[in-house]
Amino acid sequence: MHRPEQRLEENGSDDEFRGLVRRQLELLGEDPDREGLLRTPDRVAKSLAWLTRGYEMDVQHVVGGALFDSEGATNMVMVRDIELYSLCEHHMLPFYGKAHVAYIPDGKIVGLSKLPRVVEVFSRRLQVQERLTEQIATAIDDVLHPQGVGVVIEAYHLCMMMRGVEKQNSKTITSAVRGTFRSDPRTRDEFLTLTYAPPR
Repeated sequence: MHRPEQRLEENGSDDEFRGLVRRQLELLGEDPDREGLLRTPDRVAKSLAWLTRGYEMDVQHVVGGALFDSEGATNMVMVRDIELYSLCEHHMLPFYGKAHVAYIPDGKIVGLSKLPRVVEVFSRRLQVQERLTEQIATAIDDVLHPQGVGVVIEAYHLCMMMRGVEKQNSKTITSAVRGTFRSDPRTRDEFLTLTYAPPR
């Protein structure tokens, strides 16, 4: 896989991007030629390429060969408290938090480390939390064809904390459920109980 900043280099937009950042600094009333800002356009270009590297990631590639026979296992598999960082597509300010991902196998299981990687594929893009939650659930459903999938994301949005209403403790919670997580209340309750169980 290429370095994230190669996206800018390969399509010839590297210099253009730096020029746009330089112009932004000017519009903010700053002097882009002062010592502290001289390399800022280059840093911002590389930073944004890294923060949006999910655009060059693919779920099938990330999962790779880590699909295995479930050997009859039909109990819920859950990875909780997956750290995530993303950028709000409305203000390009960060939002961050945790994802809780679970599924019930139907013949196949996936390596546990692949669930956080699926979260990474979609979180490292310009996003809204609602869509991000749905994309993760859909991707797992498409790859594993499980009996059911559940995803909950809890996140803090800097666009609410640093601007606008400036509420520091407002947490946004979104969920997406598929299959038995939607149709069976007991499965859904088990998922939510595990999601919000206090750490031991």
